[in-house]
Amino acid sequence: MTPATGLCTWSLHNDLKRVCEVMDSAGLSHLHLEATALETFKPAIKENNWHISAMMLAFPQEDYSSLDSIKATGGIVPDECWEQNLALALNAIELTASQGVPYLTTHAGFMDHNDPDAYHHFCSRILELADAARDKNIALLLETGQESASDLRKFLEELKHPALGVNFDPANMILYGKGNPTEAIKILSPWIKHVHIKDATASPILGEWGQEVPWGEGDVDTEAFWKTLKEIDYSGATIIEREAGEQREADILSAAKTLEHNE
Repeated sequence: MTPATGLCTWSLHNDLKRVCEVMDSAGLSHLHLEATALETFKPAIKENNWHISAMMLAFPQEDYSSLDSIKATGGIVPDECWEQNLALALNAIELTASQGVPYLTTHAGFMDHNDPDAYHHFCSRILELADAARDKNIALLLETGQESASDLRKFLEELKHPALGVNFDPANMILYGKGNPTEAIKILSPWIKHVHIKDATASPILGEWGQEVPWGEGDVDTEAFWKTLKEIDYSGATIIEREAGEQREADILSAAKTLEHNE
């Protein structure tokens, strides 16, 4: 494994005991920590000399039951939730900076390039958060998901904000039906600062969710994935995420085992 290999705390529902057991069993050193779980994890982080590779911000109104529902409710998009979500985001930025963590990641929501007004509001909100992140010397990383890599790149090129980057999740490209993860790495390479290890199979039905599966059992071409990360000289964290299944500990340990061969 690379020195910066770890797991997402929400993969185990931010259960400190379960996270400790898996971190120890797998020999992991890094956490992608949900911001709301910071106080719970602080003592264990200090005791075990773990490192927080990034913090994560989630929004309470999000509905992942379908692609249509998350399109409407995801991230900073819903107008009726903006004041609450702005406060949550600014607090998460403060927490991230207070711990000396370089990145805060989030699913920002659906950027509608075909609706000028909605797109303008989206860009304005992202810029407000990016400015706040820059003021605290951290970067806001947008997680891949609801848009194609080309659309995300276009957005980032338009905004040209130094505090914006990408948390690259290969499975999300497949789950949302947004293209080949390996090609997406090439397209987004200048902005990729943090990477998830997660796999999925595509849905045979257009407009429906794909299915998350254990690492190495889905449609992510793992050999091409690692090769392409090396080609773009990626040297950051590789963090295991498992958000489905009934044996998450075992799946995380299995993923960690395969990462040992990718030093």
